[in-house]
Formats: sequence, structure tokens, C-alpha cells
Amino acid sequence: MSAYIARRVLYALPILLGVNVITFFLFFVVNSPDDMARLHLGNKHVTAQAVENWKAERGYDKPLLWNAEQHGVQRVTDTIFYRNTVKLFLFKFGQSDSGRDIAFDISQRMVPSLVVTLPVFVLELLLTITLALSIALLRGTYFDTWAVIVCVAMMSISLLFYIIGGQFLMGKLLRLVPISGFDGGSAVVKFIALPVLVSVVAGLGFGTRWYRTLFLEEIQRDYVRTARAKGLSERGVLFKHVLRNALIPILTGVVVILPTLFIGNLIIEAFFGIPGLGSYTIEAIQSQDFAIVRAMVFLGSLLYIAGLILTDISYTLADPRVRLT
Repeated sequence: MSAYIARRVLYALPILLGVNVITFFLFFVVNSPDDMARLHLGNKHVTAQAVENWKAERGYDKPLLWNAEQHGVQRVTDTIFYRNTVKLFLFKFGQSDSGRDIAFDISQRMVPSLVVTLPVFVLELLLTITLALSIALLRGTYFDTWAVIVCVAMMSISLLFYIIGGQFLMGKLLRLVPISGFDGGSAVVKFIALPVLVSVVAGLGFGTRWYRTLFLEEIQRDYVRTARAKGLSERGVLFKHVLRNALIPILTGVVVILPTLFIGNLIIEAFFGIPGLGSYTIEAIQSQDFAIVRAMVFLGSLLYIAGLILTDISYTLADPRVRLT
């Protein structure tokens, strides 16, 4: 197992490097440091000296890949690529263009993101699987037909509609919870109740329909007919055999999401004023803080690759055939 994990990690390194090379190319080749300086200074008549000063403060006055003026390894290390891309692999995120410590900001904003995303993840998973199993149990009935219609209708509605509708109904009309904001301690429940509810309802249609399709495919397999022939009840077939054998595709969609929960939901956090990593990324894009965006792209790709590795490992726990292979 350890050798398999090591191979998967080694396979992931070139992918992670490729993502960061593309990000570097977009930030520093397509959009040059001079363009960044002019965008950040926000003045059409900014002087050349002001541009040079802005670049020097952030280390963007160095050569991109090769510094011919230096000697030895400094020809590589004293470049924009090494300072802003290679150091990310050592988790040295550096400072933002506004002078803030990016690593400290990430550690502070990670908790609010998890406070919202973890309940959404657990509730949505339990509800969608339960509803999908119920629909599969009553397949071919009017309940099945109307459940599919409702799921498709829910999938067709934009997330923004759920957000605005939830804020208007729960926050303005009923005044049950605040429309937006965030606070620590016991007060956090009233602030996350609405974003969690909106996120779960918005994802209910797609998740239920996907799991329903998954369970119906498993029901058609030979082992299900054998279980029925042995006298096992339909409920026993679903919960004992179908659900267990559907774990592989379920794990594919679930485990890969787990690491990305730290990143948060950009739209939910932005609309509900949650000071998490999602809103942190949005604020960085709006303020054109390229150092933060670059760090978040690296962190997002790293967590996604970690999710893929965890998915492969979880296969060995759910399917004995994978262990034998």
C-alpha cells in the first residue's frame, strides 16, 4: 500500500508543476509585471518610476526564468519563477501585493469555510442517498415520476435564485436568521443556518437524481436477481446489497470533494459575508492581488490531487477486488 501511495504522489507532482507553470505563464507572460503595476496603481497617468518602485517592492523587477547577472544557483533562484512558483511547493506563500502574510490569512479563513462546508457536505450526502434509495424502492410509481420531475426542476434553477429567495424569505420576511455576516462562538449557528440550508437545497436535485440513476443501474445486475430468488425482501436488497456495491461510484464523488471543503464556496461566502477562503479569493480577484490568487490556485489544485489519491485509496477499502489486484 505504501508503495502504491508513493507512486500516486510521484504521478501527481508533474501535474501540480504543470498547473503552476500555466498559472505563471498567465500571470507573468500574458499579463506582464508592468501591466500588473498599472492595474494595481489604478492611474492612467502613472509614471514609469512608480511602476518600477511597485515592481521592486514585490520582487517583480527580477528576470522571469534566468538571471544572467547572478552567478551559480542564484541565476535560477533570483528570478520571478522561483520566488513566486517554486516556493509554493514548500508552502511558502509569501506576502500579498497589499503586504499581508498569505499563509496567516489562509489559516484564519480556513475555519469559517469548514464551518459552512462540512455541515453542507454531511447533510446533502445523507439526504440525497436516503431520498434516492426511497425513490429506487418505489420505482415505476407516481412517486418516482414526480420525484424525477422535482429533481430536474431543482437542477434547472440557478444557485443565485436560492440565495436571494432564502435571504428574502428567511431573513427579511420571517426574520429567523441574519441575511449575512459571521460571528464566532455559539452565535455562529444563526449565521451559518441560512447558507447551509440554501446550499443543501440547491444541491438536492442533482445529487438525488444522480444517486437514483446509480442505484437503478445496480438493481438490474445479476446478483440482485439472485438475492431476490433467495427470498430477500426488496428493502433488504437495496440496503444490504445495492448500497454496498454502489460504494465505488459514491466514493468517487465523495472522497474527492473532502479536501476541497477547505477552499469553501466562492458564491455562498460572497453573498452571505462569510470570511472564508472563497470570499478571500473573490476579494483578491476584485482587488487584483495576483499573489493571493496564485496561492489559492496552487492550494486548490493540490487539494484536488490529494482528493484523487484519497479516492484511489478508498477503493481498496470498499472493493476487495482492488486489494487483490
